[in-house]
Amino acid sequence: MSPLSRRSVLAGLAGIGATAALAACGDEEPSGTGSSGSATEPVKLGYIADFTGASLMAVAEDKGLWAQHGLKPELKVFTNGPLQVQALGAGDLDFGYVGPGAMWLPASGKARVIAINSLGFADRVIAQPGITSVAALKGKKVGVPEGTSGDMIVRLALQQAGLTIDDIQKVAMDASTVVTAFGSGQIDAAGIWYPLIGTIKKRVPDLAELSKNEDFYPKVSFPSAYVGRNQVVSGKPELVKKVLAVLKAANDERATNLDATVEVTTKFLRSAPADQLRAEAANARFLPSAELAARSKDGTVNGWLSGLNGLFKDLGKLPEATDPATYYDAAAYAA
Repeated sequence: MSPLSRRSVLAGLAGIGATAALAACGDEEPSGTGSSGSATEPVKLGYIADFTGASLMAVAEDKGLWAQHGLKPELKVFTNGPLQVQALGAGDLDFGYVGPGAMWLPASGKARVIAINSLGFADRVIAQPGITSVAALKGKKVGVPEGTSGDMIVRLALQQAGLTIDDIQKVAMDASTVVTAFGSGQIDAAGIWYPLIGTIKKRVPDLAELSKNEDFYPKVSFPSAYVGRNQVVSGKPELVKKVLAVLKAANDERATNLDATVEVTTKFLRSAPADQLRAEAANARFLPSAELAARSKDGTVNGWLSGLNGLFKDLGKLPEATDPATYYDAAAYAA
């Protein structure tokens, strides 16, 4: 699947309507016992076919982690996070994966976050050669994939420069159109991300990078996460513990052996080239589970989520900035 998926799908914030393809997981031999007393407990999980969205699923399959924890997964691949939350609500999934642009959905009560997956640092505000500051974007045409992390980084950069979204000529377009429009000079700037910026640089090698995620970290962070269906999280705590155990073990393998995880994920996804996944991995931060647990306990993770919620309020996705404690059980992850 194209690297566009990971974030352009977050434009599902603007509409949820694509269909999801199914991909069955390999058949593991059971070595644990499900809560029902059977050798394996079935669980339905969604993922996105890029590095951040699929790497934990790839490691779990490669290392046999599902069977170790008495689970038999049915994995389903989706093009975006909002579709997975929709599937959670319909009972078609037990757990799913969402990127930062879709985190307003659990914040609005449609799912519960069970684990932080990664922190994204791939977003940029880029501009045509000769434009050297965000302030210089006033009155300029800026391509924005609405509701995505690209939209968020543009708003943050403008705010830092004392401007608002109304001070630019915002041109709403999907991520693939941004690549084409910027490359042909139809827009002056854009909110977009790597590895797509690498593609744009082939046409415009001397483009300017005016702003990036790291400029706002840690006050505003861009976490991706695994979420669970509300009824599953509240009604099946033992299943949640097992899934968390798998995610934590896979996460620690990824944090320790990133290069090996790229190779495993390449095999898992089949059609994604390793260099594309490697570029994506280089623009994300993968924290060990012990560190994520500590940051859950001390309120750091809630701070990340609160920062996003402020942006979602500005985007009109949330009426108020929701308290993350209502949809992320930090103590459960830290246990």
